[in-house]
Amino acid sequence: MINYSSFGQVFKISTFGESHGPGLGVVIDGCPAGLELDLEQIRVELDRRKPGQSKFVTQRKEAEEFEILSGEFEGKTTGTPLCFLIRNTDARSKDYNAIKDLFRPGHADFTYHAKYRHRDYRGGGRSSARETAARVIAGCVARQLMPSVEIHGGVIQVGSVKTDQRNWAETESNPFRFTDPSMVDKVEAEVEKARKNKDSIGGLVEVEAIGVPPGWGEPIFARLDAVLAAAMMSIPAVKGVEIGVGFDSASMKGSEMNDQLSPEGFLSNNHGGVLGGISSGAPIVCRMAIKPTSSIAQDLKTIDKDFKEATIATKGRHDPCVALRAVPIAEAMMALVLADFYLQDLARQAARDNFSPIEPISYGLK
Repeated sequence: MINYSSFGQVFKISTFGESHGPGLGVVIDGCPAGLELDLEQIRVELDRRKPGQSKFVTQRKEAEEFEILSGEFEGKTTGTPLCFLIRNTDARSKDYNAIKDLFRPGHADFTYHAKYRHRDYRGGGRSSARETAARVIAGCVARQLMPSVEIHGGVIQVGSVKTDQRNWAETESNPFRFTDPSMVDKVEAEVEKARKNKDSIGGLVEVEAIGVPPGWGEPIFARLDAVLAAAMMSIPAVKGVEIGVGFDSASMKGSEMNDQLSPEGFLSNNHGGVLGGISSGAPIVCRMAIKPTSSIAQDLKTIDKDFKEATIATKGRHDPCVALRAVPIAEAMMALVLADFYLQDLARQAARDNFSPIEPISYGLK
């Protein structure tokens, strides 16, 4: 039976916990022994994702302090499962008492109820994006496995404000992680307008990985781009994923789309670093469309758990645009996919380089 809380083949993670439970965390299995963990970098990545960073995101205050329960000794991994735990410290479950019997439009309330006939209504329970803090930890460990691979991410669209500029070095200098700092004022106006109207807006996040050599990924059902798309679609609120030029390829000609080659490499990167499901050596480029935050304070039509008509306005602390905090999560999922294929490629290389026929041992038996 498939474990739907796990991801990966060799570098495998399993997350646990709920939004308003005692805590959440991740078990990482398959991390090689001897990796010196940079705990400060993990803290940096968690701070990038955590709530309460600015007035433009949810004001829930979580310190995101973590504990390592296993798999580490004297600062290095032991090769056994790594387990990280974050304890929830600022959950306000009472905010959900008034709507505990109602299904919030846009959320997983109805589908969780249909599947399990029982659900945790406090902030969505397991379906909450709070779970992604565990992924950020695992993604940071994955990045430390691949120091030669650089992963950058940023927001390239918020509502109607969109940019073609990719200034990765400046994305952390503004609260929107917008890749074009010159448009920050327009982004702020867009977010503020939605917030004042008790509404929300969506966004577009782009992630790029540089330094991935040719040859990572598998043909057919384990294509690098297929696994990457699945990883990004697993992030809450993501409704679309594209690699390279993505959907724009539908309106291009072959003479425009095909990335020509030279002895120095590809002359363009419409393919987004993946051909035939295998990395080409060009930067891997992935974008994801993130829907507007489902929790808004406007009165909306819904039904209760007895399927009777009702009206709901979701109050509490929520992001007007969840795309802003999705960047470190998307980077983490990119790292997890690449680390998994990296270890698979190492195993394949070892098998290829050291292969020799082995004579069967008879142990003296006839």
